[in-house]
Amino acid sequence: MELKDYFRPLLKWWWLLLISTLLAGVGSYFFLEQQPAVYQTQATVMVGRVVDNPNPSYNELYLTQQLANSYAEILRRQPVREATMQALGLDRLPDYVVRVVPNSQLIEIVVRDTNPRRAQAVANELVNQLILQSPAGTNNDEQNRIAFINAQLDELEAGIKDTQAEIAKKQSELANMFSARQIADAEAQIAALEQKLQTLQANYGTLVKSTEQGSINTINVVEPAYLPARPVNSNWPASVALAAAIGFSLAAGAAYFLEYIDDTLKDQQDVLSTLGLTTIGSVPPAGKHERKDGTVVDSHEPSPVAEAYRKLRTNLQFISVDQPLRTIVVSSPSPDEGKTFNVANLGVALALVGRKVIVVDADMRRPRLNEVFGVSNGDGLSTALSSGDNDFAQYLKLTRFPGLSIMTAGPPPPNPSDLLESRRMQALIANLRQMAEVVIIDSPPVLVFSDALVLATRSDGVILVVEAGKTRRQAARQALEAFDKVRANVVGVLLNRLAMRTNVYDSYYSKRRR
Repeated sequence: MELKDYFRPLLKWWWLLLISTLLAGVGSYFFLEQQPAVYQTQATVMVGRVVDNPNPSYNELYLTQQLANSYAEILRRQPVREATMQALGLDRLPDYVVRVVPNSQLIEIVVRDTNPRRAQAVANELVNQLILQSPAGTNNDEQNRIAFINAQLDELEAGIKDTQAEIAKKQSELANMFSARQIADAEAQIAALEQKLQTLQANYGTLVKSTEQGSINTINVVEPAYLPARPVNSNWPASVALAAAIGFSLAAGAAYFLEYIDDTLKDQQDVLSTLGLTTIGSVPPAGKHERKDGTVVDSHEPSPVAEAYRKLRTNLQFISVDQPLRTIVVSSPSPDEGKTFNVANLGVALALVGRKVIVVDADMRRPRLNEVFGVSNGDGLSTALSSGDNDFAQYLKLTRFPGLSIMTAGPPPPNPSDLLESRRMQALIANLRQMAEVVIIDSPPVLVFSDALVLATRSDGVILVVEAGKTRRQAARQALEAFDKVRANVVGVLLNRLAMRTNVYDSYYSKRRR
């Protein structure tokens, strides 16, 4: 598979990609235009004072992280929400998210609201309500007790500093003393001061444990909520681009999925990769170029469809130079794939260059060629094979195209396969070869009846007609395998109803007319 094959689904479904991308981009633009501006702020708190400790223990770190998760869950609960609404006089809270920073004691409260000041107030009040849930947020008596302890700590801290200064002073004076009595008195005073210092330090340590200083179960504000200046949804170009990219990606995925589940033959590359055969002709849909009689090839009026049959005619002339194709069987894997239409127009294309052509309708169960050329189906192939008359020319009917004759299918017989497999059919083909340069036989679908296989063994070559976008790969493989088993010469594939760009062709001929 070549690189271009990977992009083929995108080129085929380009309109789906374009529509999906535009719808996603334009839709997101109008959606964002209708949305009010949303502002976002964030407050950050820390559980405990482990970070202030130069040597925190693993147990302290673990406990503060667990407490952080617990406090985060408290923030999400209804009591905190109701207390916040009551404190701010709100009927409802804006959307907010509480998250714990991984492997830390930090809790982030992110609030989004259309009013920036309300978002800031809600975030800060949520922090305040959380603090009230901690030991630091207890009743007034407890707060007074903590304030008294803090005052005592300040006094002890001042006493410790004074005692340390007095000890230093006594030690300095001791260095200049020479009297034994003075030295003894000084040392006794220093010892008394050191004892006092130890007592003060012990009392200080005991009081510290009774306060929030250095405690684990406390809440400290690290970053109060700020007043947001710009809305977070103001970057609409990036949002529109992202939506368009998502729309394109979804459409691309759908295109590849549709190609994956679509197992039909779509173009010449599919035919070559699936069957290993070249496409000897590609015929676009007839459309306005099809006449009432079902033909499209004419010597006067040019058209893309007629040009396709001229190319097919040229390709057939060069397929086998040493052994020209004089008897050609045209078949298809399944019904309604356009074999009869192609038989008729190929016959016309060959006749228009002066070749004598006989077209035989061997599809006796479902004859169609008589309708295309507007002739009677009274006597035809079934009559010629059932009678004992060897004058097969009497069953030929002329058409409006010089050099082109047709043998219709005739009345439907009860045993078409037996008639086509008879020696008389072999003799009829040999006789028609003497009367014309090219004999084209329209046979039934090969996967439906065995008639095409019988006729293929008595012809110079077989053309397999497949319809673009309809004939499934498996059906085409089975048809080719059936012809291979009888050693038929399948000269190529005729790809029918292949969509082509006809505007360039029509423009070229319209310029020639002017």
